[in-house]
Amino acid sequence: MEHIEIERKFLPPALPDGLEHYPHKEFLQGYLSTSPTVRVRREGEAYVLTYKGSGLLKREEYNLPLTAESFAHLLEKCDGLCIEKTRYRIPLPGTAYTAEFDRFQGELAGLLLVEVEFPDEASARAFTPPSWFGREVTGDPRYQNSSLSRFGLPGEEKA
Repeated sequence: MEHIEIERKFLPPALPDGLEHYPHKEFLQGYLSTSPTVRVRREGEAYVLTYKGSGLLKREEYNLPLTAESFAHLLEKCDGLCIEKTRYRIPLPGTAYTAEFDRFQGELAGLLLVEVEFPDEASARAFTPPSWFGREVTGDPRYQNSSLSRFGLPGEEKA
């Protein structure tokens, strides 16, 4: 299924208040390729193969369902780090948007990222993030999950 993904990404300095009260899922994902991006992911009890086109703010995305067996088989073939994270869905008061707050575990433990998806580029550019979102990293490819899988945590001295 084709989808155009338009999102902005931020690097929050701390956990938001009341995080435990928001719905969340455990994710495990690996990358078969990072150019182009081809990912396998377990989202709770669902399994998906995803192709993502190039771009930082806006890119094509195709998702195909997988069985648990297919996911396990393909995960073994992935290069780089497997990404483990808990994703919390946090409604943003006064907007129609939901923040997807990712708290990473494993090799990327300590990393926090928050993303917001938009229906179009104009909405993305008009969005004013809450102060708890921290520094915007939409334009920094080091914070794409595919890059994190290949290179690990970005050194902040490079920012």
